[in-house]
Amino acid sequence: MRLISIISGKGGVGKTTIAANLSVALSQLGFKVTAVDLNLTTPNLGFQFGYYLNEVGLHDILKNLDKLEKGIYIHPGGVRIIPGNLSIESLSGIELSNLDKIIYRLKSDFVILDSAAGLGREALASLNIANDVLVITNPEITALTDALRLIKVAENINKNIVGVVLNRVGRSKNEIRKEEVERFLGYKVLVEIPEDKWVVKSVEEKIPVLYLNPNCRASIEIMNLAYAILGTNYRIKPPFWNKIFFWR
Repeated sequence: MRLISIISGKGGVGKTTIAANLSVALSQLGFKVTAVDLNLTTPNLGFQFGYYLNEVGLHDILKNLDKLEKGIYIHPGGVRIIPGNLSIESLSGIELSNLDKIIYRLKSDFVILDSAAGLGREALASLNIANDVLVITNPEITALTDALRLIKVAENINKNIVGVVLNRVGRSKNEIRKEEVERFLGYKVLVEIPEDKWVVKSVEEKIPVLYLNPNCRASIEIMNLAYAILGTNYRIKPPFWNKIFFWR
């Protein structure tokens, strides 16, 4: 089982969208994948798949391991999801020490942990338990500075950082180029995911963009991210009309 923590130094960079759709991409490549919402304070992973106001969520499982099976929701596309609970009351009595017991009962090829942004206790728990770490950031100096801070913490606890995802590329005119990002953070940029209207639409409709439009530019780059995670050199090229008309 490969356990990947999806982290970001700040909120709003698109971390949860990447976590959800990377799970879909790996599932489409034939792997058994479980996505876990480890943002206990403001969980959003369930919304990406249309699962919210669930009877059982991660908060309940952390309090009572016997609820694990009831807290796993299987999407029609094949991804298994453990969403968080939305109520404020659910935050009391959580035992984060149970997290490792939950993870290793999942029997998946990949477990994708959607971590909380920053360096709170949920983010640190996600870092501590993971085998690999994937850093999500935007090509902007504030996001990169926060990402660097988080990378240093991960390095200090000897975590394997598989690389960086530059998300929402092309949103502004003053973005930092890929090569400069790699020099600043010290890690390879695996993919550059463009700002894409289909991502916005997918969040609104609560359908991962890889299901909604697998041929949009964001979907193609997320599939390429999955190939990079697997260690292959294979990459999908955008359809020629995508380049001609600059579809997003």
